[in-house]
Amino acid sequence: MDGKEVGFTVRLFREGETYVAHVPELDISSCGDTEAETRRNIKDAVAGFLNTAEEQGTLVQILEEAGYRLEGGRWREPEIVSTERMQVRVA
Repeated sequence: MDGKEVGFTVRLFREGETYVAHVPELDISSCGDTEAETRRNIKDAVAGFLNTAEEQGTLVQILEEAGYRLEGGRWREPEIVSTERMQVRVA
């Protein structure tokens, strides 16, 4: 990735006994048995995805479609305006 940093948001939650991490900007998920393991796994998953995209020549397209923009040699992630918990009624 030419040494350029790419930031991302991680949502960490539990499904039963498993911890799950999700990166909404890139729609990448990973899991683990502990929070620490899950954090390591999601970083590895994102790095693997981005490095593969770089090798295939699709990194710029993927990041731009996800809302990233290159500024000063760093990819700036989309600005999160709000994170909210909502509910809807299901019939």
